[in-house]
Amino acid sequence: MKTSTPSPAEITPPEVYARRREFLKTSIGAGLVAAGAVSPAPTFAAPLKFGAGASRRDYASGETPTPLQHVTGYNNFYEFGTAKEDPARLAHRLKTAPWQVSLEGLVKKPVMLGSEEILQLAPLEERIYRLRCVEGWSMVIPWLGFPLDVLLKRVEPLGSAKYVEFVSAVQPETMPGVKGRVLDWPYVEGLRLDEARHPLTLLAFGLYGEVLPKQNGAPLRLVVPWKYGFKSAKSLVAIRFTEHEPRSAWMKAAPREYGFYSNVNPAVDHPRWSQASERRIGEFRKRPTLLFNGYGAEVARLYSGMDLAKHF
Repeated sequence: MKTSTPSPAEITPPEVYARRREFLKTSIGAGLVAAGAVSPAPTFAAPLKFGAGASRRDYASGETPTPLQHVTGYNNFYEFGTAKEDPARLAHRLKTAPWQVSLEGLVKKPVMLGSEEILQLAPLEERIYRLRCVEGWSMVIPWLGFPLDVLLKRVEPLGSAKYVEFVSAVQPETMPGVKGRVLDWPYVEGLRLDEARHPLTLLAFGLYGEVLPKQNGAPLRLVVPWKYGFKSAKSLVAIRFTEHEPRSAWMKAAPREYGFYSNVNPAVDHPRWSQASERRIGEFRKRPTLLFNGYGAEVARLYSGMDLAKHF
């Protein structure tokens, strides 16, 4: 489905964005989002000054963030339907409080933590990342979160742990998509342990200074900026450490089209389309796709000696 390209008036000016952040720092509490948000935000058990004092790191080379209405209105979240507009239309039903995440498998200290407990493990950072979808569109998003490794260290992975499996929520009463057979539910993704522990791998709780909207994966989700967007599992309920490579939802559904690594690679086409170019939401023209989504300097060493066409 095609999306309309926004007019210049739709793009948030930097000074407005700055004022918006200052307002949010003082006004968001108990999970409330300032007026103008496109959907209800998750509620937390304790009041929060969400994003207050977050350090800001730009990992998108000064690119203009994608307008908020596109970030929150054009999504892949198949639990709510296959159309890009379905999550924004239906995700308000998602029950996000209380919320717990199980950390299990090959670890010394398995534990079940509430979303509020996880949020308190480290100060939030604002990180501006590119996000590249396997379908050929892309965005630039200011996320709020902290490195996933902060959480992984909490459970002390065993030496036999080589991979990390991520499991998303299944709520049949709120997620109409899970009643269909598009994918084998629950949605499962996986990373190698060294990928999961890389400093760029983010556990996100918000975007644009706000509590993470439900259609974007509330209350917490994975963000892996050098991989295609579907690797960044939403609404996490379990993180499992394994010795063997997890079989992800898309690998089960279409193994010829979706490999385990799913690194952004313009030289490896999807069987049904080229990956050599992409269209940034909000732009008219396509632009060349960057290897590792432009994060090669940070992550290429993880794949030294690997055939990236074979391990796609």
